This record gives sequence, C-alpha cells and structure tokens, in this order.
Amino acid sequence: MDNQTQTVYLETRSAAGGDEAALWASDLLRMYTRFANRKGWKVIAVDDTIIKIVGPGVFNQLKNESGVHRVQRVPETERRGRIHTSTASVVVLPEITSREINIRPEEIEFEAFRAGGHGGQNVNKVSTAVRLKHKPTGIVVSARTERFQEQNREIALDLLRAKLWERAEAEKERTMAGYRSVVGRGMRAEKIRTYNFPQDRVTDHRIGKSWGNLEDIMEGNLDKIISATQSIN
Repeated sequence: MDNQTQTVYLETRSAAGGDEAALWASDLLRMYTRFANRKGWKVIAVDDTIIKIVGPGVFNQLKNESGVHRVQRVPETERRGRIHTSTASVVVLPEITSREINIRPEEIEFEAFRAGGHGGQNVNKVSTAVRLKHKPTGIVVSARTERFQEQNREIALDLLRAKLWERAEAEKERTMAGYRSVVGRGMRAEKIRTYNFPQDRVTDHRIGKSWGNLEDIMEGNLDKIISATQSIN
C-alpha cells in the first residue's frame, strides 16, 4: 500500500495572527513543497495556498499533517523584538474519483479569469484560470497554474470532489459516535504542532516529542517527524 501511487491536495489556511499567520501559512506550504521535492514526488501548484502531490504512498505519509500548526517567532514587521504566536491549519485531502462523489453539471457555477503572476504569456493574456462554485454547498475552488483552461477545470473539479469528501467526513465525525476519519482526529480543529523559533524547537503535541534544528525542518527535512507520527490513528 505504501508503494502505491497516490494523489493528495495539501492546503494551508491562515488562522489566528493576521498578516503573520498568512506568512506562516505560506512558509508551511513551502516546507511541504520542499519535502515533496526531496522525496521525488510530483508537485503541482494549484493555487496560492494549495499544491497537488503525486507519488508512492503520499497520502499515507502526509495524512497526519492535517491540523493546526502554531508558530512562535518574532515577525519581520515587529520592531520591538516581541515574540508573536500565530496559527495556520494544514488540510491534506486524498484524490476522490467521480465514482465516489458525482458532481452534476447543473450544480456548478463556472467562471474563467486571467491567472496573472508567473506562467508565461499564454497564462497571463488568456482566461485560462478557472473558478468553480458548488451551488448546493457554496464551496468555491480555483485552479490557475496550467496553460490551458480545460486542464485547470479538471484540476478544480478534482479539488472540489476532495473538499466535498472532507465536508462529508467532518459531518460523519460530528454525528456518528466513535467515527474516526482517515484524515486524522479533529481534521482541522486539533492543534498538532508548535514551531518555536527562539528555542529552535518543533514539538508534536500528539506524541509529546520535540526536535531541534528548526531551520533544517523548514527546508523540507521532515522525514524524522513524518516517521514518528505514522503510528497516530
């Protein structure tokens, strides 16, 4: 199972902490991108806060990363050197097939727009980016990094199915006694890890273990942490 090719969508969402939380969410996305690159997995940037990762055993290795990640550090904008605490949530969702969740065309509101940013003239001058709204739930997704609109539409549909699955899992956890989602306990609500920059330490609260050399970890060297948390669930 671990060697089977899997696909996940990894999203980082800023929470408490304002601008610093947004920066922290971006730092986390960079950390996971670097980790995936080190593993030789394929990484596709779907949007500013979401990456698609494809590789052997990807979901099995990353599913326990879902939850709230807290950072304690002095922000670059802090003039007095005070340590701020901010949080961002990480959500790891498996790819869901159309057989598992079927989205009817009439349920979708479609919008094309220009991607902007990097990606070449075609991406910037033509409306290749795609935004989809799922009318029954109000969930909105977008994809913008591929050169052609149809490619972005397919990615957006895959992402929408994953988010609908996430919603269904959360509802099961809420209503079914003893139900444990494969995405991990509490999905987004649980504070799973603290990254303390002044003390050069990261602590996983679920297993009560800490590691040093935080800068190295932020560069994507997560193997020891991923391995240590594999036993959760």
